[in-house]
Amino acid sequence: MTGFDTTAVHAGQEFDPTTGAVIPPVHFSSTYAQDGIGGLRGGYEYGRSGNPTRTALETQLAALEGGAHGVSFASGLAAEDALLRAVLKPGDEVLLGNDVYGGTYRLIARILGPWGVKLRVVEMSDLAAVEAALAESPAKILWVETPSNPLLKISDIAGLARLGRAAGALVVVDNTFASPALQQPLALGADVVVHSTTKYLGGHSDVVGGALVLNDDALAEQVRFLQFAAGAVSGPMDAWLTTRGIKTLGIRMQRHSENGQAVAEFLAAHPKVARVYYPGLSSHPGHDLAARQMAGFGGIVSVALTDAAAARRFAESTRVFTLAESLGGVESLVNYPDEMTHASVRGTELAVPPEVVRLSVGIESIDDLIADLGQALGAL
Repeated sequence: MTGFDTTAVHAGQEFDPTTGAVIPPVHFSSTYAQDGIGGLRGGYEYGRSGNPTRTALETQLAALEGGAHGVSFASGLAAEDALLRAVLKPGDEVLLGNDVYGGTYRLIARILGPWGVKLRVVEMSDLAAVEAALAESPAKILWVETPSNPLLKISDIAGLARLGRAAGALVVVDNTFASPALQQPLALGADVVVHSTTKYLGGHSDVVGGALVLNDDALAEQVRFLQFAAGAVSGPMDAWLTTRGIKTLGIRMQRHSENGQAVAEFLAAHPKVARVYYPGLSSHPGHDLAARQMAGFGGIVSVALTDAAAARRFAESTRVFTLAESLGGVESLVNYPDEMTHASVRGTELAVPPEVVRLSVGIESIDDLIADLGQALGAL
């Protein structure tokens, strides 16, 4: 199977050999009968160490990203935590972009930091700045988020992979905003891909999950050991919901991108909007790079209003866009990062300007979305 949509529908989804059911059953069992001591059927012994529904999802995830190994977790942060603990030891350093998800920064700075893990922040979209930072002090991990959250900065994955490899750093790309339907970092030279599967992969705001996809066999074994030993696994229903969402990922991302582009163009032309952050706009500094390394520009649009008060009023005035955290579902959401998703990075180099609002543009009728944004702006 070479077509993305074909892979999304069929990878890991063989029909049930016993009944012929086209959709594989959800395996809820917490434990598995053994044929004599140590005689495991299919390698399954206990729900934390393995579950057929989770295995099916992991096969699907690896296929979508073009990787050898997919590993599923209970949340995106659980996936990040397992990777960081598999790679780092006290004294090691992570070089992090200056516009990433606040939870990632919080995990490294406040959980791993007291254990001796060091953190530096750099403008990841500036290759010269990254090269200088790596030359100044070695980093064990180069952590890339592109498009970034919430200012939609675009970083050159292939360029960063070259720099990371030369410096001996593991290059990790958070691909949550783009999804594998629009961007495949492993093919561009990255070592590991991270996802919050809660977002576009699940796609329906009804499941929390995370994933890692990688090619390195030894690192995959370490990550799987932590998945088992620390236990932050995705449950069978969570895995099944994620798998079901993935089957429509390609067509959803097409609609998210179409609606995102239309929303961005509408906002860019509105007199009450100070700035629009969206890589699909030719005015975006990363537009050309995004056009080269992505198959579409996605459904996240951030917008700066005139000041914080206007941003808050706007976020609280929409009707079709629901005021809520998270993103990537079929429904449109509006979020005020300074007090919601990125409150944990206030006062740091990653602080989000208080006049910025982030939109997760859903798959609703575009006329309804634009009318909603228009009335909210009209209330300012």
